[in-house]
Amino acid sequence: MIRLLAALLCVVALAGCATPGPQLPLAQGVDLGRYSGRWYVIANIPYFAERGKVGSYFDVSFPDGRVRDVYTARATDFTAAESHFTMGGYVVPGTGGARWRETPLWPLYFSYLILYVDPDYKTALVGYPGRQYGWVFARSPDLDGAIYSGLLDRFRALGYDTALFQRVPQHPDQIGKPGFQ
Repeated sequence: MIRLLAALLCVVALAGCATPGPQLPLAQGVDLGRYSGRWYVIANIPYFAERGKVGSYFDVSFPDGRVRDVYTARATDFTAAESHFTMGGYVVPGTGGARWRETPLWPLYFSYLILYVDPDYKTALVGYPGRQYGWVFARSPDLDGAIYSGLLDRFRALGYDTALFQRVPQHPDQIGKPGFQ
């Protein structure tokens, strides 16, 4: 019951945050087979459910043609037990695989917008309508600083306030460093 209430609060909070504005351009022709797998959260504009989490990542799959997105993280430090949260949903037809509708609890859905995937499917940018949330993903928990800066430049070009992005610690020595949550 507590998980259900937490999921509902999360959905209500995010649904109320969408603001009108120019629509975000989606990545073209996302190959869902190549997109499947583990994506480490390198940085995000955190919302309450992700704030303060470390070692976070998403495992994305498409069983029976449906979206299955499992978020895993630890609370505050790397000694904490991993927690998991699963979202299900579908790829919106006609969007080249770049727009998904995900739900922790039917009938409420989130928009998952793939804004960029590099040609080798090693990095990706995911956005949210209204630009108040965004995620920098990578296949590895480590990302070169120049590549990270270039990805933030892409978000900036899309109208995001990149000062809101915070790095997510993927290693214990990153906790408390400038720019990290």
